[in-house]
Amino acid sequence: MTALEQAIDLIVRLTRGEKAQLVRDIVSQLDDSFPGIDSQPGVCGGEPCIVRTRIPVWLLVQTRRLGASEAELLQAYPTLRAQDLVEAWAYWHAHTDEIEQQIKANEAA
Repeated sequence: MTALEQAIDLIVRLTRGEKAQLVRDIVSQLDDSFPGIDSQPGVCGGEPCIVRTRIPVWLLVQTRRLGASEAELLQAYPTLRAQDLVEAWAYWHAHTDEIEQQIKANEAA
């Protein structure tokens, strides 16, 4: 029996909640689990940004905290799409410490 077949055999025995947790864990381990977010050393200091833009995730998170609505963000940044914000919030939730450090570093600058 292959490893995949063994895994499938085990998955069948999991409860619905355990399967949901397994899916979340697997997705969080994928390198491209946030296809709308990109980090490149030469762009915005390597901070995670919305693809096609130079808008860092930390900036969107901080602007939202300061009271901007999603509609206001989309209006202020015409290159953004609603899906970009969804991915930014998901990235933030998965990488909270990283984003919080970037917010602090940019506030101090």
